[in-house]
Amino acid sequence: MSVSGPASDLETRLLNEVAQSYAWRDPAPQVVGVMVSGGGDSMALLHLMHRAGALRGWRVEAITVDHGLRAEAAAEAAMVAQVCAGLAIAHQTSVWDHGEIAGNLMDQARRARYKLVADWAHQRDIADVVLGHTSDDQAETFLMGLARKAGLDGLSGMRVAWPEHGIGWLRPLLSVTRDDLRQYLRAQGLAWVEDPSNDDEGFARVKARRVLQALRPLGITAATLAGVSDNLAMARGAIGWQLANTARMVSQTAAGSLSFSRDGYLALPMEIQRRLLIAALRWTSGVAYPPRESGLMAVQWAIAAQKDATLGGVRFKAKTDTIQILREAKAVQSLACPTTQLWDNRWHLTGPHAPNLSIRALGTAGLAACNDWRSVGHPRDALLVTPAIWRGDALIAAPLAGFSNDWCANCSPSFASFVLSH
Repeated sequence: MSVSGPASDLETRLLNEVAQSYAWRDPAPQVVGVMVSGGGDSMALLHLMHRAGALRGWRVEAITVDHGLRAEAAAEAAMVAQVCAGLAIAHQTSVWDHGEIAGNLMDQARRARYKLVADWAHQRDIADVVLGHTSDDQAETFLMGLARKAGLDGLSGMRVAWPEHGIGWLRPLLSVTRDDLRQYLRAQGLAWVEDPSNDDEGFARVKARRVLQALRPLGITAATLAGVSDNLAMARGAIGWQLANTARMVSQTAAGSLSFSRDGYLALPMEIQRRLLIAALRWTSGVAYPPRESGLMAVQWAIAAQKDATLGGVRFKAKTDTIQILREAKAVQSLACPTTQLWDNRWHLTGPHAPNLSIRALGTAGLAACNDWRSVGHPRDALLVTPAIWRGDALIAAPLAGFSNDWCANCSPSFASFVLSH
């Protein structure tokens, strides 16, 4: 398989790893996106995906994200572009256009990176993007989870595959070590760059890397910790399967809100109750991360006492036989966007778009203008926080309140699909 001679055992193993990423796909995808920073892991992945594609029948395109945080980033992106040109791989550099950054820099950079890559993938009609994370990254993630006193989800490590921003993401090298990839690069005579932040002990991941080196004499290596994460991920998968089945049994959806059978919910084990509430809150609010445990426990106690509660922009209304979960009105009252954009992180509107139209919450004034809203059978509280089409202060359409005017509103994904994929 090597252009310079027979493939080495390492080369063959690495090519098999990336080829197996799509072994379940028949036919194989026509094009696969690769996120390439210029570092050793991603440069090795780029070459491996390119070579495996020649065997499996896919074409590779690549993207590099310049976060605008280091002066060297532009030169690194140019190096990747040059390598891609030599391999006849289409490449794009996307720049994160940010102002002053407050809060968690690494988290914000990660969010921006995934969004920029997803936008590129949609523009290029690419369904899947692969990432170069290794077993070392998996082990470091496990150690950082221990430092946070993480539970099952936090210790299960990084996912092999998941959907986000409307595309699929895969990590085909999670069973491969960082040293293996650098050995491959050296054998192939391939260049890469080292990010100086990899030596900055101000970052938790770098500290975890140092700890991992110190644990080696005890036989605790990246491979062993990655194996622990794999075992925990299997347990998490089993719980996720049970949670999805439970969600189908006890929940109903209406106009973007949820309702649980109160008796059915309270009969569940506490851990399933907790996970179901987290899924409901994230689906309803569109937030990326679970709430703090203290806030979640307060909601659980309120439900048990048949009291109402709010958390993270979501209302939990305790009734005699049901628990209603819906968006909090004040969380969406100022949200507005063009009709072609996603509203409140989950609502897609289709209809006769026009530049002078916007999406805003229906609200009490809008609902009062919908004469037939009672006929649709949705709860009033749920309809108040649904999307409506406005031209200034004039209501043009309220698709979920019986006033469609050629507009449709779709909440995506469904709650059942969300539980399965998250």
